[in-house]
Amino acid sequence: MKAKKPFLIKVCGMRDAENIRQLEALDIDMMGFDFRPDSPRYVQMISSLAGIIPDYSMDRYRKQAGKAAGQPEFRRIKRVGVFADDMPQNIITRIYNYELDYVQLQGEESPLMIDNLRRTVDPDIRAGIKIIKRIKVSSVTDFEQCKAYEEHADLLLFDMRCEKTKDKESQFGGSLLQAYHGETPFLLGGDIGPDDVDSLRMFNHLKCVGINVNKRFEVAPAVKDIVLLKTFVSRVNAGR
Repeated sequence: MKAKKPFLIKVCGMRDAENIRQLEALDIDMMGFDFRPDSPRYVQMISSLAGIIPDYSMDRYRKQAGKAAGQPEFRRIKRVGVFADDMPQNIITRIYNYELDYVQLQGEESPLMIDNLRRTVDPDIRAGIKIIKRIKVSSVTDFEQCKAYEEHADLLLFDMRCEKTKDKESQFGGSLLQAYHGETPFLLGGDIGPDDVDSLRMFNHLKCVGINVNKRFEVAPAVKDIVLLKTFVSRVNAGR
């Protein structure tokens, strides 16, 4: 069996400026912002203390100053914008204003819509933009949806809807996921929490590149428990 690769860690549902700054200190790879108006984590505006809102923030200042001095860019966690059946112009505006690296689509978006969005944005607005398509998974037949997005989406997010049992592997579909034979890499999502560390460390799939966590690490909607996340992040990839 091939060695297990460390998971990319994606923390979704961020909004609070200080919470974002604290999260940036952790060893995570992607940070998600929810732009769905009906979500309790909906982002209307983020304080400039986080260096993210569309103004001349310190984030942009440091980037521009570094380029002018010929210095390498500082490490920046990849930003993911979450949308569901939104108008393309709304998505494009947020890609530009928030300097998004990924667009995560959670609705009924078609492969054609994805292709049109990419052509509109890349390279003039955001070169190299990546697309994540969420797929709800509760049975093997749900993987049939994935075929339509081959060569259109860059990543899939499997939102596992398996019935909870005492067997943690069943909770996030460890055995079920072995039925996925597509070519598109995926992130493992669903109801993943701090108590899933041991099962995640055992989990292995050739196409699984990371995990998505959200509400089970919250003290309030869009506010994460940084200490809990720090412990989880340090443990989940230990020994992989």
